[in-house]
Amino acid sequence: MTGFLFELSFLLAAPVWLLMIFAPRRRVTERLAASPLTVLPILAVWAVLAAPVLPELWAAVSSPDIDTFRELTALANGAGALWAQVIAWDLLLGQWMYREARRLSISPLLMGPLLLLTILLSPVGLPLFLIARAVRTPRKDRRPAPHALV
Repeated sequence: MTGFLFELSFLLAAPVWLLMIFAPRRRVTERLAASPLTVLPILAVWAVLAAPVLPELWAAVSSPDIDTFRELTALANGAGALWAQVIAWDLLLGQWMYREARRLSISPLLMGPLLLLTILLSPVGLPLFLIARAVRTPRKDRRPAPHALV
């Protein structure tokens, strides 16, 4: 069951990613990318995975150290819960990047690979997007909007 939930967490996010990458100008894509509710099914999977290891999870986040996290990830549910959390976070991040790219008219030909990179390695995809965003944004518009993430 844990293996299925581990895979399900990504499968729940995949349709949104696919739309943002392959159908960026579609109305349905814009609506989905604008909604933070897309992560709720993934967070439900997280809750199912996290419930059996809640004491270990709480220990890992309340006083983090590498050994405590190692112990948590040695448990199938612990690793699965952390994976679901990463998937949910990456999806929110990707949705923000998609919306910013649309706002700034950054080409989907550039954003497709950046979003794919963000799915795989968000710590690489995000900085590259921020560079593209800085290059694309006129100097006078570089002040963050009140709703902007960065």
